[in-house]
Amino acid sequence: MKLLRAGNAGEERPALLDADGTLRDLSGLVADIDGELLADEFALDRIRAAADTGVLPALDDAGVRIGPPVARIGKVVCIGLNYHDHAEETGAAIPAEPVVFFKAADTVTGPNDTVLVPRKSVKTDWEVELAVVIGRTARYIGDDEDPLAYVAGYAVSHDVSEREFQIERGGTWDKGKNCETFNPLGPWLVTRDEIPDPQALSLKLWVNGELKQDGSTAQQIFPVTEVVRYVSQFMTLYPGDVINTGTPAGVAMGQPEPKPYLRAGDVVELEIEGVGRQRQALKDA
Repeated sequence: MKLLRAGNAGEERPALLDADGTLRDLSGLVADIDGELLADEFALDRIRAAADTGVLPALDDAGVRIGPPVARIGKVVCIGLNYHDHAEETGAAIPAEPVVFFKAADTVTGPNDTVLVPRKSVKTDWEVELAVVIGRTARYIGDDEDPLAYVAGYAVSHDVSEREFQIERGGTWDKGKNCETFNPLGPWLVTRDEIPDPQALSLKLWVNGELKQDGSTAQQIFPVTEVVRYVSQFMTLYPGDVINTGTPAGVAMGQPEPKPYLRAGDVVELEIEGVGRQRQALKDA
């Protein structure tokens, strides 16, 4: 299934994208798409049954905003330097263990919402990423367990980053990762059953129509299963939590001088095979 939330910010309605590309209203079945729903297999089965029988009413999608596909996200865990080619382009060593950092949940916006270039920013950068959405509480996942059993599904994530704030201003990466609007997510959550192999997905990103990133999750240093298991050793993952699993080569930071960092007026589009597509126009904060 493709689950989403449609409507103005703070007023989104739960919805489903059916096989014909029609938005279907889920508000008669569930209150929202959130961790509570994702952990409830009976509720998800009711949605599947209703979708199969064709009883869900259509939503008028003319001009409707698509919000983040998950409400009330608890935390956004991010994995840095997780593609071989991205580590190479930035001059970083291949990490021995996953590099873990956080983005605040309030950085998450809809997939087509405006991205704000921070004040005094000169190095705002792009990163297309596969997001993993947790569906079951995960703590200390064992080597004999399947980490994907804890995954509700996947979404497209844009890990927007300000490289000067991130790297040149001291401390951890957080200052360059948590600016307002810095994590567009969606358009929908694609349930795990529709993505048989999360390591066989192409990722692409364009800036003003020019292809900048063209990679595959096959290039990940730490695959999705290993990332979910690893993170669960250090923190409890709850339904509705999000893990951004890293970006392939092609970011502005890895380009020759003068590096083509983002500016107000730029348009970024990004897509992951079978998962969805986003488009954002940039404006000054």
